[in-house]
Amino acid sequence: MSKKLIEALVNLDEDSVLKEVKELKEKKVETPDIIAFLQEGMAGVGKKYESEEYFLSELIMSADIFKMATAILGESAKAAEYARKNGTFVLGTIYDDIHDIGKNIVASIMSANGFDVVDIGIDVPTAKFIEAIKLHKPQIVGISCLLTTAFDNIKEAIASIEKAGLRKDIKILIGGGTVDASTCKYVNADAFCKSAQEAVDVSKNYLKIA
Repeated sequence: MSKKLIEALVNLDEDSVLKEVKELKEKKVETPDIIAFLQEGMAGVGKKYESEEYFLSELIMSADIFKMATAILGESAKAAEYARKNGTFVLGTIYDDIHDIGKNIVASIMSANGFDVVDIGIDVPTAKFIEAIKLHKPQIVGISCLLTTAFDNIKEAIASIEKAGLRKDIKILIGGGTVDASTCKYVNADAFCKSAQEAVDVSKNYLKIA
C-alpha cells in the first residue's frame, strides 16, 4: 500500500501527490491500485472535514489535486475509475432555480470519492430527472435547491418520479443552503445533506460502502 501517497493527499501536499503518482506509474503499479490509494486519501480528507479540521476550501482543493493526479495516469485512469465506481449519482438543480456553485462542488467531491456522477445541470424540469434516471439507472439522485420558492418543485419532481415507478430503486438526496430536515420531510426526500462530504457519507451509507 502506498501510505506515502495516501498521507500526501490527506495533507493536501499537491507536489508530493503528483510526484508519488508519477513514481508509482513508472514502477508499473496497476492504475486501479493507484486510484484506490487516491480514493483512500480522499476518505481521509473527508474525516478531517467532518472533525472541522478542514473546511470547504480544503475539500475543494483535495478534489482538484485528485483530478490532477488522475490526469497523470492518462486514458487508463478512465477505465480504472469506472471499474471502481461506488455507484451512479444523478445530480441537478431543480427547475426555477439556476444556482450551480453548490451543485458543482458536490459533483466534484462525489466524483473524487468514486461515484459516477451524471450532472444534468440547472433549472432541471421533472421530465429531465425522470429521463436521466431511466437512462443511467442511478442508485442515488441528488436535487439541489437554494430558493425556498422552489421547494414545491422538488416535491412535485419526487412525486412524479415515484408515480413513474422509479422511486423504489433509488435514494433521493436534497441539498442547498436553505434546505433542512423540515424541507426533507415536506418534499418526501430520503435525506438532506448540509455539505458535499455529507452527500458522500450518506450515499456510501445507503450503498453499504465502507
